[in-house]
Amino acid sequence: MLKQAHAISEELIEWRRDFHMHPEIGFELYRTSKIVADQLEKLGYRVRRGVGKTGVVAEIGEGGKLIAIRADMDALPILEQNEHEYVSQTPGAMHACGHDSHTAMALGAARLLAKEKLPGRVRFLFQPCEETTDEEGKSGAQRMAAEGAMDGVDYVIAQHVDPASPVGTIGINAGPASGGVDSWFAVIKGIGGHGAHPNKTIDPFYLLAHVILALNGIVSRRIDPFEPAVVSIGAVNGGFTENVIPESVNIAGTLRFTDEKVHQQILVEMKRAFDITKTLGGDYELRYEVGGPPMINDKWVSDVIEKVGKDLLGAENVRESEKTLGAEDFGEFMKHAPGAMFTLGTQKKGHEDYLLHHPRFDLDERALPIGTAMLVEAARRFLQQK
Repeated sequence: MLKQAHAISEELIEWRRDFHMHPEIGFELYRTSKIVADQLEKLGYRVRRGVGKTGVVAEIGEGGKLIAIRADMDALPILEQNEHEYVSQTPGAMHACGHDSHTAMALGAARLLAKEKLPGRVRFLFQPCEETTDEEGKSGAQRMAAEGAMDGVDYVIAQHVDPASPVGTIGINAGPASGGVDSWFAVIKGIGGHGAHPNKTIDPFYLLAHVILALNGIVSRRIDPFEPAVVSIGAVNGGFTENVIPESVNIAGTLRFTDEKVHQQILVEMKRAFDITKTLGGDYELRYEVGGPPMINDKWVSDVIEKVGKDLLGAENVRESEKTLGAEDFGEFMKHAPGAMFTLGTQKKGHEDYLLHHPRFDLDERALPIGTAMLVEAARRFLQQK
């Protein structure tokens, strides 16, 4: 299978560079999704367009087990700083997270699988909007799953490029692989007044200072130290001139977790932190935008992927992937079926310091057939399992 994938390397590179030159953000993936759907129809897949706004679902095979392969397609609102011949042609948009290659490798896998006599079915999930959410706080995985993309799926897998690891390696581990995420937004309310007479005000900055200390103490003093968790402040805004104490200040941030009990505990502790404002005579409003769940790799699915990696690349090139509390909405698909995501080494010479989401991010395209072969062989193994 690795040999077959190498035989279509030029096509994989052509697809990847085309997507890289024409990045699209969020759900606005009209060009990308059309190319994907058109290619899949030519290969004989049963294709659904417009799933989750601009997602594509394509299936091949009959009866038996159903394995789903997910590839995210969206870019980031970043101005690219590379100077190669396939640099982004869309100012302010860039494939800085490797989704152009995810899409190309999944298309390559679809091409190779179309020639196989499958003992079951393979479904491809080409997903929009992994990097962000829409006006209702929904990501692409949430939208696609809600529209039946995971109906009947027995297993679901995905890969993600890893620019910190050498080409020819993969990373996989069972258990927590990325964090669940909520965004939170608050208004701390006081009573404004003249900066020379703070005693006649309830200073929201004074209230804020106590809230910040309490928020920063949640993980270090309230959460079990063996449980991964983060409560971070990302923005503080308030006031408009130097001698006026304002009525209120705004504060916002993110929280991360891998266990739902910890998630609920964080919410309780955050309320306690903000209740300090009431003790000191003020008030607050606090709201959450609920993001994706944590990504928990299924052990059996991870074991199969690990075995595929060892068979294709050698045991010495299969490692445990680095755990992170970074968000990845693939966990939304894994709410519907056991699954796992593996990482694919794509480190490029001269770009070792430019990791994911950097304006000079790039990858070594020799990794494309490797990722393609991994997807194909993993799908075949899952369908062959008793």
